[in-house]
Amino acid sequence: MTGRSRTSPSARASLWRHPDFVRVWSAAAVSILGSQITIIALPFIALTMLGASVFQVSLLAAVEMLPFLFFTLPAGAWLDRVRRRPVLVAADIGRGLALLTIPAAYILDSLTIEQLFVVAFVTGTFSAFFDIADASYLPAILDRDDLVDGNANLQISYSVAQIGGPTLGGNLIAVMAAPFAIAVDALSFFVSGGFISSIRRRETKPERRVDASGQPTSMVAEVAEGLRYVLGNGYLRAIAASTGTTNLFGAALFGVFPVLIWHELKLPPAFFGTVMGLASVGFLAGAAVSSRLPNRIGLGRTIVLATALGPPAFLLLTLTPASLNVAAVTLFVGWFVAGMSQVIYNVAQVSLRQAITPSDMQSRMNATMRFIVWGTLPVGSLLGGVMATLLPVRAALVIAAVASSAAILPLLLSPLRSLREIPMEASAAGSMGGATQPSSIGQTAVAARTRRRPEPDPTD
Repeated sequence: MTGRSRTSPSARASLWRHPDFVRVWSAAAVSILGSQITIIALPFIALTMLGASVFQVSLLAAVEMLPFLFFTLPAGAWLDRVRRRPVLVAADIGRGLALLTIPAAYILDSLTIEQLFVVAFVTGTFSAFFDIADASYLPAILDRDDLVDGNANLQISYSVAQIGGPTLGGNLIAVMAAPFAIAVDALSFFVSGGFISSIRRRETKPERRVDASGQPTSMVAEVAEGLRYVLGNGYLRAIAASTGTTNLFGAALFGVFPVLIWHELKLPPAFFGTVMGLASVGFLAGAAVSSRLPNRIGLGRTIVLATALGPPAFLLLTLTPASLNVAAVTLFVGWFVAGMSQVIYNVAQVSLRQAITPSDMQSRMNATMRFIVWGTLPVGSLLGGVMATLLPVRAALVIAAVASSAAILPLLLSPLRSLREIPMEASAAGSMGGATQPSSIGQTAVAARTRRRPEPDPTD
C-alpha cells in the first residue's frame, strides 16, 4: 500500500460544485440530446424521402463509423502530443456545420443519398477525434478518486438526454420536415462547443516523447506502443474483445432496425420517438446503480452481468410486432434493459481503463480501444445489410441478436471476472496473478464508467 493519503468521498466536495466538470456535463447533455434527433431523422430521410434500399441504410451507418477504422490510431498518438480542449471545440463546430448542409440542400431541392453518405463520413471523422479526446480529457480535470463519480454523472446526462431526445426527435419529424429537425442537432453541437470552450482549467501541453537515444519518437512507434499496451494487458484485452463482439452484432442489428420500424411496420415517428424516449429511463436507472453495484458484487461480476443482459434485450426488440399496443410494451422493455445494461457496463469498464492507464498513454489507450471496439461497427452494419438482403429482415435481426451473446465469453475466460476493485497502481492492471491493492475508488463508490441510428450508443 502506498503512503499517499486519500480523501474520503464524504470529505470531498461534490462534483456539482466543480465548475469545469459542470461545463463538461452540460456540453455532453446538450450534444447527446441533439444527437438523439439525428438518430431518428437520418434513416427516416433515407428511407421515406430518398427511397433508400435496405443495403443503403445499413451502408449509411457503416460509412459514419469508417473513420474509427481509418483515423483512431494516429489520432490517439497525435492527441497525446497536444492539448485536447481545442480539439473538442473544433470537432463540435465541424459536426454542426456538416449537419447544417442537410437542411440547406433540402431547401434548395438538391438533397441526395450521396450527400447523406458524405455528411455521415465527415461527422464520423470529427466524432472519432472528439471521442478519443473526450475520453482522455476527464482525467485532466478530475482527480483519480473522482473518476467513477464523474463518469457516472456523465452517464446521467446521457440518460436524461436520451429520455427526452427520441421523443423530441419523433415529434419534430411529425410537425416539420426531417431535415429541419437535423438543424436542431447542429445547433446542439455549437452550444456544446461553447460550454467546452469556457472551461477554465488549462491543460499543460504534453512533452514530446523521446526514444533511448534522445530523439523524438515517431508517430508509428507511438501507435505501436499503444497497441502493445492494450493487447498486453489482460483486463483491457478482455474488455476490447467483449465490447468489439457486442458492437459487431449490435451494428448488424441496428443498422437494419430502421427498416423494420419505418418500412415494414410503418410505425408513426411520434409514437416510436415517445416510446423510445420513455424507455430511455433505463439509461438513468443504470446510471443510478452504476456507482453502487460493483461495490456490492465486485467490478468483474458487474461487467459480466451487464454484458449478459444485452442479448435478451436485443432479441426482444427484434420481435416488435405491428400492433401499436404490443409494440409499445416490446420496445419499452427491450430498450429499457439494453440502456440500463449499457450504462452499468460503461461506467465500470471505462473507469477501470482510465484509472489504470498512465496520463501520457490515455489518448493512445482510448484510440486503440476505439479502433478495436468501434472498428467493428462498420463491418457489423455491412453484415446486417447483407443478411437483410439475403434473408427476411426480421430473420436477419434475430440472428444478430442471438450472435451478440458471444460477447460474454472473453470476460469469462479472463482474470477480469474475479476482479473486485480497481488496482491502485497502473502496473498492477497487467498482472495476471497475485493480489493487487485496491484504490479508494473501489472502496467508496464503485470498484471501477457511443450516436447514430435508433439504438443505444455504441459501447465504449
